Amino acid sequence: MELVRQNRPYVPAWIGAFPRVRALARLLSYLRSLWGAAGRVEVVHVMANSGWSWHLFAAPAIVIGRLRGAAVVVNYRGGRAEQFFDRSYWLVAPVLRLAGAVVVPSGFLHEVFRRRGVSAQVVPNIVDCARFRLGAEVADAPVGETRGAHLIVARNLESIYDNATAVRAFRIVKDHVPDARMTIAGTGPEEAELEVLVESLELSGSVTFVGRVDNDRMPELYRSADVAINPSLIDNMPNSVLEALASGVPVVSTDVGGVPYLVKHDRTALLVPPCAPERMAHAVLRLVRERGLAERLSEAGRRLAEEYTWERSREKLFTVYTQVLEEAGSKSAAYGTCTHRRVSPRRSSQPDNSRRAGSPDPKRKKRRGDSE
Repeated sequence: MELVRQNRPYVPAWIGAFPRVRALARLLSYLRSLWGAAGRVEVVHVMANSGWSWHLFAAPAIVIGRLRGAAVVVNYRGGRAEQFFDRSYWLVAPVLRLAGAVVVPSGFLHEVFRRRGVSAQVVPNIVDCARFRLGAEVADAPVGETRGAHLIVARNLESIYDNATAVRAFRIVKDHVPDARMTIAGTGPEEAELEVLVESLELSGSVTFVGRVDNDRMPELYRSADVAINPSLIDNMPNSVLEALASGVPVVSTDVGGVPYLVKHDRTALLVPPCAPERMAHAVLRLVRERGLAERLSEAGRRLAEEYTWERSREKLFTVYTQVLEEAGSKSAAYGTCTHRRVSPRRSSQPDNSRRAGSPDPKRKKRRGDSE
């Protein structure tokens, strides 16, 4: 397996001081690495997203993979696909048709592609339940009682995640539960604006911004929580929701994008409309006050999370790889050529926003608040 980095260090380092030059240098470095790697593998697995990410990184990977004789699997992610396709599908479609298979993490994206006449296979996101499983001393603590009402939000501080609605909902909760507190884990351009909002709502002593939290520390954060809030305006299959479910933390989420495909209202989570702080606060208060409801959703969430294991997704991915390789082999036989190559054993490190050539690494750490 080979991993192709999209953001290699600048050489020479002074290039980093010039935005346009560094963007061009990084793109050329990426394309050069991609060309070499695609010639040494049998399958190019492209992690794709919407917008410029598609045009600059995913599309070239698909084209280069085909030019180098590899089978191509497009793993499309992100909740903005429908809006992106409405604007730019005339540019996306010709490149997408070069792929041997399209993989998506949710039924939501499967429907988006189906409406465009593209057959996509669902390979869900995964969660390591063993990491997030609650200890007995936490599971036995009455919700909203011995530890107070602790609400957490684990999304980046960007407009599409609408953390402001969660803060406004918390103001309502605080009026009914004076000892309630909120922790917001994530970074982003709206941090200063959210801090001003917290102060204007007189919540400064009850809301804590902890910034980016390492994956190793996330289980501890979930173990301290009574309710996890996902206030997104656009979403796909958020890992933060999966992690909360695996931790046994009841979830209140907006019913946008792929969220209703992941959880069902009043069965595995409580769903509310976006931009509705009153409805969100009401759902949170139900969980704080109704211990039976909170315990039922906690148990149902843990059972649901156990369905999203690496073992299950791995088998689905292997099936996809087998299919595209067989199809590529059939086409090669028909034309009397050979397009398969041995996979190089050499590996390279990969940051969160790199693009991959070869199979995905299940151990890859995600950054808190990544769009899923």
